[in-house]
Amino acid sequence: MSIYLDYAADTPPDERVLTTYLAAARECFANPNSAHSAGIAAKSTVDRSLAEMAALLHILPEEIVLTSGASEANNLAIKGLAFANRRRGKHIVSTFLEHSSVSGALTFLQEQGWEIDLVNIRPDGTVDLDHLKSLLRDDTVLCAVCAVDSELGTVQPVKAIAELLQSYPNCRLHVDATQAIGKIKIDLSDADTASFAPHKYYGLKGSGVLYKKKGIVLEPLIHGGASTTIYRSGTPDAPAAAALADALRYALEEYEERRNAVIVLNKQLRKHFAHSDLILINSPEQAVPNILNLSVQGIKGEEMRRLLDEKGICVSVKSACSVPNTPSRAVMAVSHDRKNALSSWRISLSHLTTEQEIDAFLRVLDTIIYQMK
Repeated sequence: MSIYLDYAADTPPDERVLTTYLAAARECFANPNSAHSAGIAAKSTVDRSLAEMAALLHILPEEIVLTSGASEANNLAIKGLAFANRRRGKHIVSTFLEHSSVSGALTFLQEQGWEIDLVNIRPDGTVDLDHLKSLLRDDTVLCAVCAVDSELGTVQPVKAIAELLQSYPNCRLHVDATQAIGKIKIDLSDADTASFAPHKYYGLKGSGVLYKKKGIVLEPLIHGGASTTIYRSGTPDAPAAAALADALRYALEEYEERRNAVIVLNKQLRKHFAHSDLILINSPEQAVPNILNLSVQGIKGEEMRRLLDEKGICVSVKSACSVPNTPSRAVMAVSHDRKNALSSWRISLSHLTTEQEIDAFLRVLDTIIYQMK
């Protein structure tokens, strides 16, 4: 038996996306910066892909920066904004819920002299807007917040945060939208920069996107070499761009169908766990249906992950990029209970998940809990 319940970490590539990539790799292998006909054809593929993505996201093609993934996009936005605005201030506000590519970039900046404040999280997992307002200063140059938390699935009030920041003209808003695309409807233009990657919605690894609002200036991480933008040097990858555009189109066009399928499974799980005194659901009711965070009393999350894996069931403890054997920062922020945070683990669902897989998973989980009591 093999049951995959870790779709928030990675998704299998859609066959249609693979077909697009392979066709483009065969036909558009030339360097898009080359002036010959093959290079022009490759550049045309990149430009067309950027235009398609821009239309889907209701932004401008020149506002798209192609990257190697969301981690690079987060680093480019956070470090790029901080260094570009360092003469205006060195104060940054973020949250306890951020992915390690955000928190790691912030730690780097802190070591370089920036001051980092973390906003409190309400019991429902959302940012405490009153506390955020109290932290903002004239020298605050960046607020970094995820649109959807990868561990709890909490949807953050991005629009409300953006409206709050309008009173602070020196402060830019970066949104990590990696868990949001294809799971919620999001307006990227609420942010100054936003990141995402297609491997979270049935695209390919090794590519990502940074949305950079027109007029926003970043200091690049990578210098030298022609590209589609001055903010990220490197030969544009035409096949990856074509595949990225297709994956995005399918994610948005099939949004309702995919979401409705996952809602059914999420309700099935919540109903089952509601009858157990040993299982605590950490994800709020308003979380995206794709993510369900649990704690089983008396069993550490890593131990539960291992026991399930031995039975062929794949789940995660925190996000895949987190430091192992440490309590979940997200669950700690919500529950303020270290033992609960150490016991937490994550199920993440897909429209590809079947009810039969959920039934089998629940039988295995019930057996493990019974044997561990």
